[in-house]
Amino acid sequence: MKKINSLFLLFSAFYFNAQIVSGTVFSKEENKPIPYVKIGVERESKGIISDEKGNFSIDLSKANTSHKLKIEVPGYEVYTQNIGEFIKNNPQKIVLSEKVKNIQEIKIKPKKLVDKNWGVNTKTKHVIYSVNPSFNNENFLGETALEFSTNKRSKIKNINLNIASYKSDQPVLMRYSVYSEKNGLPDKNILDEEITVELAEDKIKDGTFTIDVNDQNIWVQGKFFIGIQFLKRFEGRIGISAALFRAGFIREFYGDWQKMSIAAPAINIDVKVDKNGKNIKDEVKDNDRASVLTPDISQYTIESENSVYGKNDAVGKTVKLNDAELYYETYGEGEPLILLHGNGGSIQEFYKQIPELSKQFKIIAIDTRAQGKSIDFTKGDLNYKIFADDLNNLMTHLNLTKINILGWSDGGNTGLEFALKYPQNLNKLIIIGANTFPEGVDVELLKNFKSKVKFMDLANQREHDTEKRLLNLMLNEPNINKKSLSQIKNPVFVIVGENDVIKKEHTEMIAKEIPNTKLKIYPKASHYLPFEIADELNKDVIDFLKN
Repeated sequence: MKKINSLFLLFSAFYFNAQIVSGTVFSKEENKPIPYVKIGVERESKGIISDEKGNFSIDLSKANTSHKLKIEVPGYEVYTQNIGEFIKNNPQKIVLSEKVKNIQEIKIKPKKLVDKNWGVNTKTKHVIYSVNPSFNNENFLGETALEFSTNKRSKIKNINLNIASYKSDQPVLMRYSVYSEKNGLPDKNILDEEITVELAEDKIKDGTFTIDVNDQNIWVQGKFFIGIQFLKRFEGRIGISAALFRAGFIREFYGDWQKMSIAAPAINIDVKVDKNGKNIKDEVKDNDRASVLTPDISQYTIESENSVYGKNDAVGKTVKLNDAELYYETYGEGEPLILLHGNGGSIQEFYKQIPELSKQFKIIAIDTRAQGKSIDFTKGDLNYKIFADDLNNLMTHLNLTKINILGWSDGGNTGLEFALKYPQNLNKLIIIGANTFPEGVDVELLKNFKSKVKFMDLANQREHDTEKRLLNLMLNEPNINKKSLSQIKNPVFVIVGENDVIKKEHTEMIAKEIPNTKLKIYPKASHYLPFEIADELNKDVIDFLKN
């Protein structure tokens, strides 16, 4: 019996190893190895990239045998073969034929061509696509794309990628693709030659990595997509800037393309086009709510990150709680004023408030747990009651009996919970862009939050755990009813921008239900009004607290 079992195990091991196929990809015309070729199974998300010598090894033990193996690289005809047949011929020598290039004469008078830039130009470091191989072993070789649509035949000169952060000791190998469109999704790669480049820190100028493709003679018209894919594992991490409310497209290897409406990668292109030509995707209509509700704040983000706030060792301190460590910074003298930032933010977001307000008050700016430099040792769901308790514990640590609170966004929600639970410890409360239940937020923004959480669940990457907890916080909290609001007796200043993501009627409801309130809606301002109209806001805050 032992012999039979041993033979069975030996056969199983042989059969399994037979599913791992190795080989080399060659060019038929030159009989030379082709580097960095995509090898995977059609309609499946698993695959590999050959090395610089065309060598590969792919595990097909879990592949659907009814599908075909697909091998492709720009400039060559696509190779496909039944998986069963492919496994039989092991090791493999794959020979690819070069594509026949159809060179068309483009007759456009030079005088009529002008330079334009299309795509996503944001350089924000607040919203990013993160590329981190150490946390993303399974789908690291996924692909990201951005849609374009031009009404005139246009030539692509440069492809630009805005890099928010770069950490790698070695150049990072990546490939660009240009796809045609089918059913609203990327379809076939239209390039005659591959665009494989090395991304290195010294090639990133002013936050942008640019490649010149003018000589490749890439002409486009109608809908098309620019895609990027990383080809080789590296030690480090790259953050690609992204724009909220612009659609990006992703896929894992040869899996189906998925439209992600939460954000789009900061890919933009320099083109030569007829002076009347335009990129339809860049048109901004007067009624485009997304562009109004979520303006580009990259300038403010860069300024805040370059400020001393949030990383000032001279005034920064940490207090240890039972299940968290809170980081805070103190400025000025006088009546205590607590500053509470928004979801996923930090003290640095108040870089335009601290210098002015600290002339009048003792400013205590706090990084909420799990954000900024504060640490959360718990793994469960977050809520604003926990944040309010943290603030009260910090008060005890600092021997404060009564405070004022200025809370922006999530910080305002925490302020409301604090007013309900610790009214005796509160003097005055100022809330900016706060809400009392999730439905008070713009419906499209909530949909995008839900889409992003779903994507994170599918990706199952540890690096997204905190971000997912913070998104779920906004999707499920707070839950403050009208009756509770009516019990708040402290003076409250309710502030919102005319174009805030918080619904106007929701803000008006809050101001109506709290007995002692002042309401101000700032014209043309968005949810980011502490950035946009800092001088006016600071003056109003001081007047409210002093009078």
